[in-house]
Parts: sequence; C-alpha cells; structure tokens
Amino acid sequence: MLIIRLQRTGSRNHPAFRIVLTEKHRAAKKKALKVLGAYNPVSKKLELTNKEELLARLQQNVAVSPTVHNLLVSKNIIQGKKVRAWRPKRKSEEKSEAEKPAEPADTPAQAKTEPEQATEKKPEKTDQPEEKAAKG
Repeated sequence: MLIIRLQRTGSRNHPAFRIVLTEKHRAAKKKALKVLGAYNPVSKKLELTNKEELLARLQQNVAVSPTVHNLLVSKNIIQGKKVRAWRPKRKSEEKSEAEKPAEPADTPAQAKTEPEQATEKKPEKTDQPEEKAAKG
C-alpha cells in the first residue's frame, strides 16, 4: 500500500522535508519511490515538482499522512478540513484503565458505607505495648 508522507532531509536545528511517495510499511528515512515536492517549515514554503501528478495520485486513493493532508489543505491544493495529526497520550486515561480491573466491593467488609466507617472506633494506641505494661 502506498502513502504520501514527509521525509526529513534537513540538518540538526534546520528542518527541511521532502514530500515523498513510498510504501506504508517502509521506514520514513529509507528509499522513496518518488519525490513529489519539498517543504521548508521555517519559511513555510511548499514546492511541488509536479502538482498534476500529486493530484492524480490522490485520485487513485493513495493514502496521505495527516500532516501532509493538513499542509495541502492550508496551501489550497486540495479542498477539505484539516485533520488532527497528533494526539498526546493522556495520563488520566492510563490511570483510569489501570483502575478498571479492580473488582467491585461484593463482600460485607468491603461494602461498608461511609457513615458506618465513621462510627467505628479504632483502638487507641498507648506509648507502651500491652505485654510490657503488664510485666512492669
């Protein structure tokens, strides 16, 4: 399956990207089938080598990465709405998933209500243990 996505070509702290047609299972840094253009995020400049070929590939239902899709929409090359390209992982979702496997309180000891727990008296602690107090 083919996909149109970005391939980073810039040096450290100087990003530059190629818009490439490649196989989906291949790594982004590996060999691409065809270079369709270039994008410089610093100057926001998009250069397409052949706009008609890019549109023809889109007509063939070639998959497009969300970032390339948003770039093409913002430059008015294709019509449509932008899509969410990146979603950070939420820590609250991970915690709630970890708490889900906990079993519900079915036993009477676990099913105590809050007022019942508040009325229970806890034994008071003394400075000395009971055994030592009885001996001395």
